[in-house]
Amino acid sequence: MNKKYSYIGVSFIILLFGIYVVRNIDSRINDNDLVQDDRLNKVDKKTTSTNDLYTFNKVPDFEFIDQNGITISNKDYKGKVHVVEFFFSTCPTICPLMNKKMVTIQNKFSSNTDFGIASFSITPDIDTQEVLKEYAKANQITHKNWHLLTGKSQDVVYDLANKGFKLYAGKGDEDHGGFEHSGLFALVDKEGNIRSRKDEYGNPIMYYRALTEQGFSDQVVELIEDIKILLNE
Repeated sequence: MNKKYSYIGVSFIILLFGIYVVRNIDSRINDNDLVQDDRLNKVDKKTTSTNDLYTFNKVPDFEFIDQNGITISNKDYKGKVHVVEFFFSTCPTICPLMNKKMVTIQNKFSSNTDFGIASFSITPDIDTQEVLKEYAKANQITHKNWHLLTGKSQDVVYDLANKGFKLYAGKGDEDHGGFEHSGLFALVDKEGNIRSRKDEYGNPIMYYRALTEQGFSDQVVELIEDIKILLNE
């Protein structure tokens, strides 16, 4: 008999414990704690507010000539969310792919005057204003705030890329057209600050991949999402 009552007592304790756990789980679901703590922290975080976009340094001052022969400086991008890249018109490898992605971004914000793109040529001796104007026509560059920028010495452009934006640009082998540059896009807010989302570990990514590299997909979708966030700041 004592053994029988012992089994009943143990079963009763297990039942009470089960009721407590179920109620606790139900309470956490209602408070969104379970979803946030036990599931979301194990997957890639979605950027949902400007607080999630990390702020880096301001972009350096610059002044160039665009494809229409107009002098454009960093001041012309004041109040505009914009994307920055480095390229050259005779690039046989990544530039056509990058600018195809950039056209996709352009088309998402085709009528938005608070959005812009700055494409700096790393071969200014080749990419004259006339050359860039033809390049714009050939590559469906139509947004009024997409400026293809040239008119300074190559050293000035390299300095702007490597020290200002910290996006690599320099000499390369002939297979790459004799020059090399980063395959990344920089996102800049209305105040001229470089911004980016954070990865699943909470670390800022700083730049957005324009290309699929080493098994990682491009980040054009993420970039478009974050442009929208900054436009609403």
